[in-house]
Amino acid sequence: MKVLVLGSGVIGVTTAYFLSEAGHEVTVLDRQDGPALETSFANAGEVSPGYSSPWAGPSVPVKALKWLTMKHGPLVLKPTLDWRMYAWMLKMLRNCTEARYALNKSRMVPIAEYSRDVLKDLRSRTNIAYDERMQGTLQLFRTQKQLDGIGGDIEVLKQTGVPYEVLDPEGCIAVEPGLENSRGKFSGGLRLPGDETGDCHMFTEQLAEIAEAAGVKFEYGVTVTGIETSGGKITAVNTDAGKRTADSYVMALGSYSPIWMRRLGQPIPVYPVKGYSITVPILDASRAPESTIMDDTYKIAITRLGDRIRVGGTAEISGYNLNLNDARRDTLVHSVTDLFPGAGDFDKLTFWTGQRPMTPDGPPIVGTSKYANLYLNTGHGTLGWTMACGSARVLADIMSGRKPDIDASPLGPQRYAA
Repeated sequence: MKVLVLGSGVIGVTTAYFLSEAGHEVTVLDRQDGPALETSFANAGEVSPGYSSPWAGPSVPVKALKWLTMKHGPLVLKPTLDWRMYAWMLKMLRNCTEARYALNKSRMVPIAEYSRDVLKDLRSRTNIAYDERMQGTLQLFRTQKQLDGIGGDIEVLKQTGVPYEVLDPEGCIAVEPGLENSRGKFSGGLRLPGDETGDCHMFTEQLAEIAEAAGVKFEYGVTVTGIETSGGKITAVNTDAGKRTADSYVMALGSYSPIWMRRLGQPIPVYPVKGYSITVPILDASRAPESTIMDDTYKIAITRLGDRIRVGGTAEISGYNLNLNDARRDTLVHSVTDLFPGAGDFDKLTFWTGQRPMTPDGPPIVGTSKYANLYLNTGHGTLGWTMACGSARVLADIMSGRKPDIDASPLGPQRYAA
């Protein structure tokens, strides 16, 4: 069938690729001049199924109060007049129970693990390269109290069969030699050796080229202006370049998906949570990270991407804005220079921000809608890069009338109807 995919971030491009591979005629629309130029552009670079957990956890309400008062806190709240912000926050708080946390995590881990496997298969079949590394993720704890509190996380890892290692400071330095230069500033770590890293923008660009060579049509610089419906179906998408029609449509517009879904009469609880990153050229490779380090105190990821260091973090709830905040940059610089002093050339850093499309419960929204020919692939939050290939493959299977390799029914928007 003829499919129109709205959005060319990592979610939209992977969806287009797998739909094309399934034999469909695919066109992708995006308002930007190329793929992955918004939220997928400069994220932290982690492909981390082991850290696929909801933000909404039992301890989060208390921790959030502390984070809001920290100079380099991981959470920033900037009140706006948008009542949807407060409705989304209330829904998130309602998910901060033991039972809901366990349920939501059980929905996230399978799609994340599956996605990593799909990415591995894709890499072997296409030889796609994107500064990828398969050296795991190290969650670094600056205090003994943090290290002592990981028992619950370890139980979940055991239950889901995710390999892990609990390391003392010497063990942390053994896997990340650059930490030798900050010895004494951390008490230990939790390492997930199965996690990967890579440049999401580079991956998406190359996959778009592969998809285009296979027949996918990309229309860049095209803005959606309206969506027409009739008889329970989408009949056309209006754009500033004219009307586009297809047999089926995919909503993969990230944080802008809920705007269009409201207009279509099916609201979805997705809200933008702003994240920031800096990218720094490596000055001394011996002092730089080998893979990804999660600085647990500041909730910041420090990742090696080729000859660069990517530092990403902060959850800023401030509505739809892309203003760069110098205080957020200073937090990222503080974390990386404290743990990896002398590793990067900070006179040449680049500073970026993007809007993560977050659901209040954690899992993405992947599946059918109230319209017979409209499908959703959105709401991945901080895990879009981690879950992209799996979500795309699942949706392509659903749209092709095939049974997906995993049970994706808990990811559908129908879970919010109850």
